[in-house]
Amino acid sequence: MIRQAVTRNAVILGLFAIGTAAALALTNQATLARVECNRQQALIGSLAQVMPADHHDNVLLDDRVAVRDPLLGRGGKTVYRARGDGAPSGAVLEATAPDGYGGAINLIVGVDMDGRVLGVRAVPPHNETPGLGDKIERRKSDWILSFNGKSLDNPDPDGWAVKKDGGHFDSFTGATITPRAVVGAVHRALRYFRAHREALFAAPALPHNTETCDG
Repeated sequence: MIRQAVTRNAVILGLFAIGTAAALALTNQATLARVECNRQQALIGSLAQVMPADHHDNVLLDDRVAVRDPLLGRGGKTVYRARGDGAPSGAVLEATAPDGYGGAINLIVGVDMDGRVLGVRAVPPHNETPGLGDKIERRKSDWILSFNGKSLDNPDPDGWAVKKDGGHFDSFTGATITPRAVVGAVHRALRYFRAHREALFAAPALPHNTETCDG
């Protein structure tokens, strides 16, 4: 009798464990899907800030290519291609400033086909000093907007630096390293785009995720 009871309890515990593991797996899968949807929605919002809707009529997430170049920073990057009526109209480039005060700063840089900046945004998270270096964030400062309309020729190459280094761009009081890093990264991204513009639009697009994120 005792052995039967032990066996029965072991079976019950085993079934309970299996049921719990299955429930956790389902919950985890649902959570991962929601996290991915949230990430995708955040990306769509960020892309819209640097590539205005009146500059394209295609879905940027569906027209992207993977690239790798030291001008954009270490590791692989994604370039989102903008088109109007099927013709190339600009791109959003992922870029990294490796030399921020608190480490690497990830950016997205929107440009038109002439290489003029349509917008730049810092992509969180970053480790820049709160109240100082975090002024690269649009919600903390308008500084990031100072890139709008700029190009490799405006300002000239010497102007692509902070004013403390003899350049065009302001720095932050008590924090020069962070803006210096961002200015350098944006300049390199523009150089990359000028050198690879035709190849970027000739490359086949990456497969896109056909799953949709419904409320």
